[in-house]
Amino acid sequence: MTAMAEDGERSSDVNWVAQYKKILLRVLDTRPSGMRQRLADSLGANRSFISQITNPAYPVPVPARHVELIFDVCRFPDADRRAFLEAYEKAHPGRLPKSTRSSPHMRHVTLYLPDLGDAQKNAALDKIVSETVARMTALFLGRELGGEDDGTKE
Repeated sequence: MTAMAEDGERSSDVNWVAQYKKILLRVLDTRPSGMRQRLADSLGANRSFISQITNPAYPVPVPARHVELIFDVCRFPDADRRAFLEAYEKAHPGRLPKSTRSSPHMRHVTLYLPDLGDAQKNAALDKIVSETVARMTALFLGRELGGEDDGTKE
């Protein structure tokens, strides 16, 4: 394979990431103000992370474990959902759990946690709670745990 062909393949990967980010950005732009903050809160992340995963210029991918929650929080229309999943699968073959294609909708639950007095500690606690719920749900639904960056060791 030539160097040019290899570069073309790499750039096509970046283009698929940019493609699904454009879809996510378009959906977010049609939602009421405050949606980015709501999404950040739901993911246990900060707004800068949302900016990174929605900006097609940044190579930061959307973590596969967040895709279902993003669909539900942002209320993705079916056509955009299908287009996003198609582009995501081309950008990251095999990373999406099979459940994403026909997942039940998520429901919103408000949970009050103590303020630890430090933004980093609060974000870490939010992430732990979010990941714990995802793991518990996987166990209840009989799914295998694991994935690209969920911190499990096998």
